[in-house]
Amino acid sequence: MFDYIPPMTLLGQRSFNDLGTPLSEVPFCVLDLETTGVGPDICEITEIGAIRFEGGLETGRFQTLVNPQTGIPPQVTVMTGITQAMVIDAPTIGEVLPSFLEFLGDAVIVGHNVSFDISFLNAAALRLGYGRLANRSTDTLGLARRLVRQEVRNLKLSSLAAHFRSPTTPNHRALDDTIATAHVFWCLLERAGAIGVTHLDDLLSLPTIKGSRAIGKLTLTEHLPRKPGVYRFLDAGGHALYIGKATNLRSRVRSYFSGDTRRRVDDILRDTVSIEHQVTSSELEASIVELREIHERRPIHNRRSKPPRSLHWVRLTEERHPRFQLARTPGNGRLDIGPFRSRRAAEQVLFALWDGSRIRRCTSGGRGCGFADLGVAVCPCTGGVSDHEYAAIVNQLVARIERDPLPIFASIEERMTAFARHQRFEDAASIRDRWTSLSRALEQRRLWQCLQDAGRFVAVDAAGLHVAVNRGRLESCWRNRSTAPLPAADRGAADRPETMAALDEAMLLWRWLNRNGVELVEISGTLAVPANPIPMNPSQSGKRTSRADTPP
Repeated sequence: MFDYIPPMTLLGQRSFNDLGTPLSEVPFCVLDLETTGVGPDICEITEIGAIRFEGGLETGRFQTLVNPQTGIPPQVTVMTGITQAMVIDAPTIGEVLPSFLEFLGDAVIVGHNVSFDISFLNAAALRLGYGRLANRSTDTLGLARRLVRQEVRNLKLSSLAAHFRSPTTPNHRALDDTIATAHVFWCLLERAGAIGVTHLDDLLSLPTIKGSRAIGKLTLTEHLPRKPGVYRFLDAGGHALYIGKATNLRSRVRSYFSGDTRRRVDDILRDTVSIEHQVTSSELEASIVELREIHERRPIHNRRSKPPRSLHWVRLTEERHPRFQLARTPGNGRLDIGPFRSRRAAEQVLFALWDGSRIRRCTSGGRGCGFADLGVAVCPCTGGVSDHEYAAIVNQLVARIERDPLPIFASIEERMTAFARHQRFEDAASIRDRWTSLSRALEQRRLWQCLQDAGRFVAVDAAGLHVAVNRGRLESCWRNRSTAPLPAADRGAADRPETMAALDEAMLLWRWLNRNGVELVEISGTLAVPANPIPMNPSQSGKRTSRADTPP
């Protein structure tokens, strides 16, 4: 009844990490089913044919008729030649399926319009309590559409079998159709190899490749390893079109040729002439290398992390009566907050500081101040407050920003609550947005200073990744303690980040430090955040909570 060579012991479904398996090591099971109709919920299997391959060699065949325990429609008999008399003594699917599943094992399923066959197998497996098949699958229909569509009249199995000179002609019988499908599959696999399809993940993604132009450039990915790192799409002049990071370089870059439908990706692929890569020791290192390269090379298609044309700061002036002002550069005074990517972002922080304090806002030089008249600010310019009293207000505000900002946020929340109480919800929402901007800016400023105070330190995570950080900048990463690089000279503390890239890198490192399992190995300074936290949202402006936890 069953004609097959017993396969190797069932190993179970391969893990996602095994997608990088060379095709020469992947077991394939080519199959075809005949059924009583097209709906797996109302129709039944009448015949199963399958051939298993390992290492490119046939290791077994499986063929049997199946009693559908229902009538076979006349039109199906005309097409397949399978009659009711032929299946009356055949085993039922309940008797066949256990043996077939053992034969199938962990193999990748191959078929022509394979989703049809898998839908019937899944329906039967679910009815019999086996659950859905976990095997991956590939479809000769999809492969042919990408590889030989211009060479054949249509993509029917019979047309492809004739095109590739299959010795067996498909005839709507399971085993013969399986033999023809296997012949077509190996011919398509040979074609795919010519464009760099050498591993299982390459094969599974091939049917989704977007067009002939993308397929022609797929060979640019042949040299990419399955390791973490940074990749660069380059044009004919060697200029970077796009820079990105990946935990699996080969898989990530090839995804641009298939699953990504954004117009920008089409533009990148159109202009790409070569693809460079750099392997890194970890995803963290890849993220920081990507950040630095985007800042340095300014690729035209990168948007996230791309440096702005100009930076903006909120600066405390050095005037006789200091005030906060927007500036394109940091000052040499007592307090600078920033940098910000846009003037709008800096304005939100400036307005929040006004909402949370009574520091002067005017620039009138003694001609009177409308804000003072409204009672929301003090104005020493006209003598409304003495120099000594105003200096005390400024000193208190600076101390709160640097050590205990909760009173500032409490004042902002009072204004927001008052607006909401009077049903001025849009005004309340505006103040809430300013509150959030100030919270984020002060936290980044605080964490930057923490990393400066830490000096040079080495930390290790649970996976054994050692990371050396010098004043908030990644110095090196390594996996094996014996290969630790020589420490670099101390960079010297910086009061503020001079670029957005420097700030973004410091924040990336801080987030890594706060992961579970990260421990400090050595440190030259002190790594700690102040006890008085920056609240995460308005409801916490009176509570001692923060989004920045002190690392171990």
